[in-house]
Amino acid sequence: MSTSLHYQADTAMTQIDDCWNRIGVRGDASCEQLILHIDCRNCPVHARAAAELLDRLQIDEIGDNLSEKAEEQAEKQPQSAANLRSLLLFRIGEEWLALPTSLLEEITEQRAIHRLPHRQNAIVLGITNIRGALVTCVSLAAMLGIGNGDEHNERNERQELLRRMLIVRHNGQTTAFTADEVHGTLRVADSARQAVPTTLTRAAGHFTHAIIHWNGHSVGLLEQELLFNTLDRSLA
Repeated sequence: MSTSLHYQADTAMTQIDDCWNRIGVRGDASCEQLILHIDCRNCPVHARAAAELLDRLQIDEIGDNLSEKAEEQAEKQPQSAANLRSLLLFRIGEEWLALPTSLLEEITEQRAIHRLPHRQNAIVLGITNIRGALVTCVSLAAMLGIGNGDEHNERNERQELLRRMLIVRHNGQTTAFTADEVHGTLRVADSARQAVPTTLTRAAGHFTHAIIHWNGHSVGLLEQELLFNTLDRSLA
């Protein structure tokens, strides 16, 4: 998934102002903000449009893999916008995970991470520059005890292109972490959520409050309060 947006002339897109194609780097370059941001991909307007585009174009409504009991409950309780939750779906190593879309600030390409001196912490990797602001970078893989499945494979160009840095914000704190792949957003019915298997004993299970089934994968829904409270302690 690229943060460069390529719009098509359809109904879903017409309400988004693709200013980068008119006055940005793909247009006549007359935008005054180019002096500050250099490239439209560094501009918050472009980032907001990217997030909105994800929500419009990459929405799946999860419900096809419900158990019989959940299906019966779904029939008794018709689906509505009120009981659909928007989740951001991403992969770390071999594990598919999800967080509420509302936490997402930006999806960007990989940035250089500068390590912090005198800090020995597998979770806190360092800081990176996001549009002039220094943002703390963490390793969710280390925190969740997830091994990187790509470590044993040759890193080809496609694998590198799939990697993205996710910028999230919780209680006023902005944090960045790397995902090996980002699918996009899902609208998930409450009835599609299932209990975490008792066999899931590793650290990832501790931070997971439910799972959903998507595209042949079990996706762990991360408990955001527990996750960020633990991150806060790691940063202290």
